[in-house]
Amino acid sequence: MNVVVIVTVAHHASDGELALTPVHGEALLTHTVRGLLGVPEIDSVLVAAPQRCASLFSEVLSDLPCRVVPGSLRQAFAAVEPDLSRDSVVLLHDALRAFIPAETVREVINAVGDSPIVVPVLPMADTVKVTSADSLIVGTEDRTHLRTVQTPIGYTLPAFRAAADPWDVTGAALVDGHPDAMRVTTDFELSLAEAIAAAPKNEETL
Repeated sequence: MNVVVIVTVAHHASDGELALTPVHGEALLTHTVRGLLGVPEIDSVLVAAPQRCASLFSEVLSDLPCRVVPGSLRQAFAAVEPDLSRDSVVLLHDALRAFIPAETVREVINAVGDSPIVVPVLPMADTVKVTSADSLIVGTEDRTHLRTVQTPIGYTLPAFRAAADPWDVTGAALVDGHPDAMRVTTDFELSLAEAIAAAPKNEETL
């Protein structure tokens, strides 16, 4: 089985620049890719880089054995698809989730096959209120079955090929996510990322 990860910043226009934000002396993207490369089950890491950021992505990743592909997620996949076998696993990972534990990544990989699509999630901790059109609270949402979705999303190769929108995880099987796998986008999250990056590392932490 071959496991390939495609790292992307496809969610928001500003994500490319956010991925270059310094965290503990290195770009956030560098932490993301280095961590993934440290998972032995992963065979290769590709980074789909927006055209405007491609040269900077290549620069901050120059010391790491990954491949930067200028363009879209699908263009990155096309660059690696000829090397994949039918039993390959494709992981789709948000570049701004730099500190997901290795064990969570392994759980996603191991669960692919039993299900064609697998996603790590966390239970919804906050109370969720329903509001009306005129901004009044009209009820409380039952959060028993609510989850926040993380990455990497794991796919069998046929499932990834067939996905019209690979970020749509409707019908995916679930594994436990981890609080460290937050998207780093705000000043508060950057502070947490600095603390995580500065903490002593163990074999289970990316």
